[in-house]
Amino acid sequence: MSSEAPFVRVATEDAVTTLTLDSPHNRNALSRRLMAELTAGLAGAAADPEVRAVVLTHAGKVFCAGADLSEATGADPTVGPRGLVDLQRAIVDCAKPVIAVIDGHVRAGGLGLVGAADLAIAGPAATFAFTEVRLGLAPAVISLPLRPKLDPRAATRYYLTGEVFDAAEAARIGLVTRAADAPEAAEVALKELLDALRLGSPQGLAHSKRLANAEVVRSFERDADELVELSARLFGSEEAQEGMRSFLEKRPARWVR
Repeated sequence: MSSEAPFVRVATEDAVTTLTLDSPHNRNALSRRLMAELTAGLAGAAADPEVRAVVLTHAGKVFCAGADLSEATGADPTVGPRGLVDLQRAIVDCAKPVIAVIDGHVRAGGLGLVGAADLAIAGPAATFAFTEVRLGLAPAVISLPLRPKLDPRAATRYYLTGEVFDAAEAARIGLVTRAADAPEAAEVALKELLDALRLGSPQGLAHSKRLANAEVVRSFERDADELVELSARLFGSEEAQEGMRSFLEKRPARWVR
């Protein structure tokens, strides 16, 4: 058994499993290891008959920075996007309601985790941005859970501009369930939701979640393969390679005017 600190900390108490992203070296980016540990944590919660809900949260000032760009190249360019599809689908398919609790920055692929969650609470330090467009990419596979939930005009704006927006705007456009103006308010909002979920029966929660997610599931079944191929093609393009290099080198990409 490895003594290495986990990238996802798991704790279960009072019928709730909390999964905490804790990979500070890469700002909780979606590395293969983090995604594997998160998937395992979800499976453990789903298999525990005493668990009524899952809380997905984070350590540090970043909820999730998106794809781990250090793993963005490989022999099979579909591995990364397919892994993110599978992780998002694991959140959607988990029989227990999943609540994302965010009080930090969320970028690119990290928004897919928020979108896949059933409920989401954003605190005052939360910020969001679809930064893919600035790297020569597009929010491809994360659109699977997000497009059925987001206001279409807002999705168009933020997909195209890559602008940063706050918790209140995230609530307005359907990305999160509730925006809290103070950390204490976020804690109260979470307690209210968890208290309500603890009153639900396992069967009732599972089937109610399935009904609520019907359009999201259809999105995965209809578009997942196409969007995996799109993501892989974009990541492998010369333009995206320039975009990722410019990001890592902290300089403007050559197309910036």
